[in-house]
Amino acid sequence: MSIEQLNHYQRKLAYEMDSWDLYVALGENEPITVVDGRSAEAYAQEHIPGALNLPHREICFNSTESLDKSKLYVCYCDGIGCNASTKTALKLLTLGFQVRELIGGLDWWKRDGYATAGDGAQPGTEIKCGC
Repeated sequence: MSIEQLNHYQRKLAYEMDSWDLYVALGENEPITVVDGRSAEAYAQEHIPGALNLPHREICFNSTESLDKSKLYVCYCDGIGCNASTKTALKLLTLGFQVRELIGGLDWWKRDGYATAGDGAQPGTEIKCGC
């Protein structure tokens, strides 16, 4: 076993989350806010239920001052061909938020069979509150 490789995978898991992990965390009411870093138009068309729309181009101190810094913010965009989730995570991180990036974004959320919300919502497994 290589310590370098072990450190790589540990760091990767500290910065990313997959759809299953997010689904479970939301169902267990973990202090997570899901952030859609795409445009308002893309969000209106389809998004992860309960996600906050915070387009990365609009992120600044003023647009985030009401957000709770004790929560984990899981950022996503369309998928692997889009870097809005990375830009969102980077901007939130520089403002002092705890962030992770959703691997595969909205595309993988849907591929894993989870429901979406919005004008173009798709059916799927609903997030069940663990309350």
